[in-house]
Amino acid sequence: MNPQKYFHFSPDVAQARQNAAPLVALETTVLTHGLPYPQNLQLAQDMENVVRQHGAIPATIGILDGIIHVGMDASQIESMITAKKLRKISRRDFAPAIARKESGGTTVAGTLIAAHAVGMPVFATGGIGGVHRSPAYDISADLPELSRTPLIVVCAGAKSILDLPATLEYLETAGVPVVGYQTDEFPAFYSTSSGLPVSARADTPEEVAALAEAHWSLGISSSLLVVVPPPSESALPAGDVEKAIAQALLDAEQQQVRGQAATPFLLDRVSQLTGGATLKANLDLLLENARVAAQISLAYSRLKHPSLRA
Repeated sequence: MNPQKYFHFSPDVAQARQNAAPLVALETTVLTHGLPYPQNLQLAQDMENVVRQHGAIPATIGILDGIIHVGMDASQIESMITAKKLRKISRRDFAPAIARKESGGTTVAGTLIAAHAVGMPVFATGGIGGVHRSPAYDISADLPELSRTPLIVVCAGAKSILDLPATLEYLETAGVPVVGYQTDEFPAFYSTSSGLPVSARADTPEEVAALAEAHWSLGISSSLLVVVPPPSESALPAGDVEKAIAQALLDAEQQQVRGQAATPFLLDRVSQLTGGATLKANLDLLLENARVAAQISLAYSRLKHPSLRA
């Protein structure tokens, strides 16, 4: 079997892989299902620029006409976003998309699978999926994927529309370390504080790299979830966010929005109810996570390949 026949690498990603240079995987459902046009294209460019500015090569991952692209330019991203049939690509969706030559954005779970398949250990996203507030049996495929795929995943916690205590309980049961980056608390996505503790803390990229190396050296295959508080200048009071989420959940129930459509609907509705404040916070935390991920990728590459050290 040769799964890499389904992959296409951009020239800079291919060169970085050959030279063991630091790479940061970037997901694309935030572009295909999370943001309107043209803000999604601008975000893709901004995240890649931040990764490059901090010493790593960005690898935006998505599916275009049945091919998994690792590293996408602006024209490819636009083609993916504007495809007639557009999927959200999680574990279950790769085969149909590839076999039918469809296009789609990779979720956290989908990006984990693709990045691990090609040997990339660091991934930056906004917020992971988790256990939904209602119905509680609605559990994101991100969580089991985090339990079995060895990547460093940099995020702002789980999306605050979710049940954060239940999500953390799942991660604990699944053996996923939740590492607070310069914090002892699990961020609440739009807000810096949830009142919930993390399982470990790291204050530098080198500490994160050392934790990942120790974790995987023991043969444990789960991800290391690194949670970064949103930038203070755009973070929102938790009470304001909760009020908007409660209304958005009620709206979703009344409109019978379920399944994969629920998260995009809720995020958009919360943004409307907060006058766009949560959208700004989302964009800012994505860039912050890209910055931290690039620094961690550089530190991990230097740990694994001492010849890369300055």
